[in-house]
Amino acid sequence: MVKVIKAKGLTTLALVLLITGSIDSIRNLPVTALFGSSLIFFFIFSAVVLLIPVALVSAELASTYTEHSGIYAWVKLAFGEKAGFFAIWLQWINTIVWYPTILSFIAGILAYLINPSLAQNKWYLIGVILIVFWGLTFLNLKGLRIAAWFTSFCVVLGFIIPLILIMTLAIIWILQHHPLQIQFNVHSIFPALNHAQNWISLTAIMTSFLGMELATVHVKKVDNPSKTFPRALFFSVLVILITMMAGSLAIAITLPHNQIQLVSGIMQEFSLFFKAYHLNWFVPVIALMLFMGSLGEMINWIISPARGLLEAGRNGYLPAIFLKENDKGVASNLLITQAILVSILCLIFLLMPSVNGFYWLLTDLSTQLYMIMYVFLFFSAWTIKLKMPILPNTFKIPGGKLGMLVVCLLGIMGSSITIVVGFFPPANINVGGVWHYETMFISGMLFMCLPAAGFYYYKYCSTRSLIEIPVGDLEEDPIN
Repeated sequence: MVKVIKAKGLTTLALVLLITGSIDSIRNLPVTALFGSSLIFFFIFSAVVLLIPVALVSAELASTYTEHSGIYAWVKLAFGEKAGFFAIWLQWINTIVWYPTILSFIAGILAYLINPSLAQNKWYLIGVILIVFWGLTFLNLKGLRIAAWFTSFCVVLGFIIPLILIMTLAIIWILQHHPLQIQFNVHSIFPALNHAQNWISLTAIMTSFLGMELATVHVKKVDNPSKTFPRALFFSVLVILITMMAGSLAIAITLPHNQIQLVSGIMQEFSLFFKAYHLNWFVPVIALMLFMGSLGEMINWIISPARGLLEAGRNGYLPAIFLKENDKGVASNLLITQAILVSILCLIFLLMPSVNGFYWLLTDLSTQLYMIMYVFLFFSAWTIKLKMPILPNTFKIPGGKLGMLVVCLLGIMGSSITIVVGFFPPANINVGGVWHYETMFISGMLFMCLPAAGFYYYKYCSTRSLIEIPVGDLEEDPIN
């Protein structure tokens, strides 16, 4: 295997694998495949209004501010500490909601090695989620270098190879004139945009593009970041857009949309192909490969938001117990807290009428939290562009201030549309009715955002306590 980590730090190839491994997930293919040939339009639209704007903004900010990077540092620079903390809180709490979806996908893969029907068993899924997430948490406690190597290995074995395989098998399927489940014409590719259900598909596709800015928190561990980050982000955008669109179409042309399972859909697809081509013996092999790829996808998501929250916590927003780092420089107590919260969140499984309904609810909730954070990102990028001096030898979005304005407006538009359509459940997934879904969704949004207010209050009380300490006491014990 190609060595991707030099002694000095992360290289362009290491970053591309880290970014694509975090975002470009074969897990998302069944969700986006539900929307048939119209996914072509929505993928291109989503790339223009989200994926590319996030990549361009992240590239300019990361290459300019190489000492401190990431959503907390950027929003703090533009609007101050409080706004920066809320932005990093949204990114961190979003991952708490998102983890059960990728973990349920992992459980669905493992089910094919035991009994495929287990993929729809809530208790089985909860058990696997807890075991896998706690295992990955302890791996991350070993530090970034081990995690980055593990991610690179998993991306190649469990994502790149299976994705190439699924696209190749789909091409063979078409060439052998097997029946196609979707049509490719103007009316199907360009959906009627006045129908709300067509826009709901945008949530699933936007979810496939979240996290482009995540790797920027490792800016100090990157060789020549002002050049490496923009280069890595450029290649990552190309890989993500092409592979996600092609992989989704591979599923859409072979499986009827009403038979696609969101948790185990990718194994449905491979099982269909292997049965048609008399390769059933390969099912457990591909299941193990996908299992490894999913583990690699989670590594950066577990450690990066926690690192950003740790930086905000050092400014007084978190109690000292959460600021503890181990000898590898990892926020160990935050990662343990993260694992506990994910374990509690798994109980939502018991409140939803179907596994698909649970999967969609958490996917939707996670996406909306992240979109609010992206609104902060784009406003911050534009504010920084206006306030800060232009530095030489850094990546700049073409067009100067006008170019940055256009990019930020596109990003704000894409994020806002996704937030609005996220309040409406899809008609083809059992979510227990519109009112049940709305109650769960809105309650979830409030439950995830309100703790930030508690941490604001904690800092206020801490600051006030320091101010009220008598001057004489400080002189008697200058250390305290």
